[in-house]
Amino acid sequence: MSERLSRPRAIRLGWTLAAVLVLCALPFYLDAFWLRIGLFSMAAAVGAVGLGLLSGTAGQLSLGHAFFLAVGAYGYVWLAGEPGPGLPTGVAAVLAVLLAGAAGGLFSPVAGRVRGVYLGVATLALVFLGHHVLLTADSVTGGFNGRSVPPLEVGGFSFSADSELTLLGVPFGAEERLWYLGLALFAFTWFTARGLLRGRPGRALVALRDSETAAAVMGVDVSRYRSAAFVVSSMYAGLAGVMLALAFRRVVPDYFGLVLSVDYLAMIVIGGLGSVAGATAGAVFVTALPLLMTRYADQLPLVAAPGTTDGAVGPTEAARYLYGAAIVLILLFAPDGLHGLVRRLRARLRRHRAIPPPADAASPSQPPASAVRAKEPTP
Repeated sequence: MSERLSRPRAIRLGWTLAAVLVLCALPFYLDAFWLRIGLFSMAAAVGAVGLGLLSGTAGQLSLGHAFFLAVGAYGYVWLAGEPGPGLPTGVAAVLAVLLAGAAGGLFSPVAGRVRGVYLGVATLALVFLGHHVLLTADSVTGGFNGRSVPPLEVGGFSFSADSELTLLGVPFGAEERLWYLGLALFAFTWFTARGLLRGRPGRALVALRDSETAAAVMGVDVSRYRSAAFVVSSMYAGLAGVMLALAFRRVVPDYFGLVLSVDYLAMIVIGGLGSVAGATAGAVFVTALPLLMTRYADQLPLVAAPGTTDGAVGPTEAARYLYGAAIVLILLFAPDGLHGLVRRLRARLRRHRAIPPPADAASPSQPPASAVRAKEPTP
């Protein structure tokens, strides 16, 4: 039995190590465009994991995820830049994540009392309120034009292209350096979120999602866990905001609007609610699709290249149509998302492998039972 259990674990470990090695080797072979797609996808995956914990696991609808991303992004810019305290960038990044968690904590009493569509409307108000503050607080946010993002420095190492760095003959600019930072932060998010889901808090949140009455009977503090889920989700969103700010190198208020919150809902629905891997897959799909369509717009039918007005659909709008159609197909044929679809395919393959091959009925060495005549007793 132990051998049967250890073999799948060894296989998963082998695949994980192979994936890590491939991801670590990509900056040596990919150009800046593909690295930017990877950076944006990793940042979106971190935020989607946080929203998946809140909406998929705890069952709390949130349309205000963009607000907490803005708190993380602008919190880092203000804490590390001028005007602002001018803190070391590593300290500013950590404080920005904590600031987003504090914003979620301030909203958590509402999340602990309101549920369903009413919570969604309440969080929707955060997006409009935050957008108004970003436009009017010029001394902190820079107003409509936004602010440039100070490059991150940790231990004297700068994640920017200001200093020259070459590894194995490959020049490492800002994208290459941020790639490994994004991998480290995404790995941290992956393991902490999976550990939370597999532990007692995750079981409490699932019970809370299924039935608040049953969860309360089992001893789950409903208000406390609802509030805690909002705080943790906000901290993941704040981390994603810091990563997006570093990747974009400039933050503007219009990016952190309602459309961004809807994009994150699309990520967790397409990938699968309550799944870390599903949220990651949905984030990569929703983030990479418009960027790819923008680059290859001149080669796609019915898609206009950026800057042209020939009556065709723009690449961004076409991408939204596509993943809108993907949401409809997912809801109709795979309500548990891409992660559930892959899980069912794996289960079907395992069942197919477990079925033994049919016995050869025409084997001459062992005729079938119907062809063997019973021996008559001797009189």
